[in-house]
Amino acid sequence: MGLIERAIRVIRSNISSLIDKAEDPEKVLEQTIMDMQEDLIQLRQGVAQAIATQKRTERQYSQSQSTANEWYRRAELALQKGDESLAREALTRRKSYQQTADDLKAQIDQQTEIVNKLKQNMRALESKIAEAKSKKDLYIARARSAKASEKINEMLGSVGTGSSMAAFERMEEKVMELEARSEAIAELGTDDIDRQFAALEAGDDVDTDLADLKAKLLSESPGGGQLPGSAAKPKADPDVEREFNRLRSEMEGS
Repeated sequence: MGLIERAIRVIRSNISSLIDKAEDPEKVLEQTIMDMQEDLIQLRQGVAQAIATQKRTERQYSQSQSTANEWYRRAELALQKGDESLAREALTRRKSYQQTADDLKAQIDQQTEIVNKLKQNMRALESKIAEAKSKKDLYIARARSAKASEKINEMLGSVGTGSSMAAFERMEEKVMELEARSEAIAELGTDDIDRQFAALEAGDDVDTDLADLKAKLLSESPGGGQLPGSAAKPKADPDVEREFNRLRSEMEGS
């Protein structure tokens, strides 16, 4: 089981490494905002260029229309003076400038439509960028929260593995064994001390009994207060002697 669990941990570590190397939501969002802002800059430049071209075309149109109007006034003047040929020439030139002005007016209309479209796209992109910026912090916070939750779950998962719990169980058994040994030693120590005190107390009782016995024998002795054997020994009774020897043998054997 230990080998299998180690293999699982290695696989889990490799997966975490791959996830870390994958797209980071925070970096992706930041890069997306930067790309959108770069597009907005280019779009603004395009709008500015289109507006500049439109203004230049409007100036050209205004100049051509003014020149056409001037040649028309000259044609009126030549006709008033009775110079029909000069009036015809003035109208011819006026027509050329008027045609140029009409062509420029058509370009202005097209450019106006292009500029309006570009402005509309620019405003839409600005709105998207503003929306993206407002959501970016929310998404980044959610991504960070997800990462933190993932790490916590991984930690909880590693704590809940069989090997970890088995280690805790072994340590619990070890602690219980040490506690039992400590209690046994304490009990043995207490029993030994109790036995020593009991022996002392028993010794005191025997001494007391022995003194009482001596006093009794002295009082019953016909020799005037002397214990048998303290003076000249009388003739021993065979029955008493045998009982005494048997008693001594039992005491020594025990």
